[in-house]
Amino acid sequence: MTNELERQIEELLAELRNAVDPYERRQIEAELDFAQAELALAIAEMEGRVDTEPPF
Repeated sequence: MTNELERQIEELLAELRNAVDPYERRQIEAELDFAQAELALAIAEMEGRVDTEPPF
């Protein structure tokens, strides 16, 4: 899963470098932020730093 997220982040970074329209840039930046957060969570889960069980 992390490989897919890393590839998605690289693709979004490439799109961001080529984006000219401000609306498109904001949209790509939002998608990039979300993908980076997902990757950070996936890594934290793999390392056991995050408990994925519900609190109840």
